[in-house]
Amino acid sequence: MAESDSGEKSEEPTAKKLADARKKGQIARSKDLGTMFVLVGSAFALMVMGSSLVDALSATMKRLFSLSRNETMDPHAIVGVIYSATNNIIFPVLAIFLIIMVAAFIGNTMLGGMAFSWEAMAPKASRLSPLAGFKRMFGVQAGVELLKSIMKFFVVFIVAFLLLKGLFSQILGLSLEAIPSNFGHAVNMLLWMFLALALSIGLIVVIDAPYQVWNHTRQLKMTKQEIKDEYKSTEGNPEIKGRIKQTQYEMSQRRMMGEVPNADVVITNPTHYSVALKYDANMGGAPQLVAKGIDEMAIHIRTIAKEHNVEIVQSPALARSIYYTAEVDQDIPEELYAAVAQVLAFIFQLNEHKKGKGKKPIPIPKKLPIPEEFKY
Repeated sequence: MAESDSGEKSEEPTAKKLADARKKGQIARSKDLGTMFVLVGSAFALMVMGSSLVDALSATMKRLFSLSRNETMDPHAIVGVIYSATNNIIFPVLAIFLIIMVAAFIGNTMLGGMAFSWEAMAPKASRLSPLAGFKRMFGVQAGVELLKSIMKFFVVFIVAFLLLKGLFSQILGLSLEAIPSNFGHAVNMLLWMFLALALSIGLIVVIDAPYQVWNHTRQLKMTKQEIKDEYKSTEGNPEIKGRIKQTQYEMSQRRMMGEVPNADVVITNPTHYSVALKYDANMGGAPQLVAKGIDEMAIHIRTIAKEHNVEIVQSPALARSIYYTAEVDQDIPEELYAAVAQVLAFIFQLNEHKKGKGKKPIPIPKKLPIPEEFKY
């Protein structure tokens, strides 16, 4: 009880808590993961479309630096020249932007998925509070971000140093190569160095992504009392639900007892089990179980049966079999037809005998044809 009242948030967040947080825009996000994907996507885009972009820029510059006198003096002509010249670079530029956008989308939705929240966009007074801003600047999260920044600096510095050291001879060799092949070689080296530096951030992401998931879960942890309150608000008060179930049970029992006077026979254990059966010869079909009970309920069924002159038959094995294999308002199992048929035949003959229309029936055999798997 002390732990429950302490307010300690020691419980994992429930599915509802996580869903509510997502609606508010509170999801696990790793900025470094998104940054890495953007940088890697940029390097990949330049590698794929870089040559096309260079060719397009070269053609554009050649066209713009070779204008005729008439084109320079005619405003309409110069607009057409600029349009046709720059039209060449539209496709490679759009392709590069598209690749970067796809990489940014994947990187920013890989952790936590995609979520759109109006609540997160709504202005909040706490964001304008100097005190809240001060706490954010010197809080635990700010310390973590500072540590990540230092780690990123050292990781990128070390990777850059190793790259420069490994490619130093090739960089010096660029001055000995012929123009313009040395430019192409230099650009190619720069792109691969840029890609390596972008991938180096993955060392930070490996640490940051699990941390963001853990931190997000930690912030949403709940106290035992919060879980109880949430359960009450979503599922209802357990005490009220218990009373409702009890009321429903009592109503079903009263309805079941109301069917006992209409039964053709009540088969008993004779003390612990009672089952009431009804068979409509005109409708055909199988005998139906209209009521069943054990102990006090069994006694209550027999009492109602006596009050309404419903025949009571003692057959312990058959009573137990019907009780455990049939449900109220359902037909009895087909495997018990033969045994129940003998009981019903006895009851119908007994009723005819009481009316003076037949002989006294032969008593029901003690061993009825009940399959082994139906014996309880």
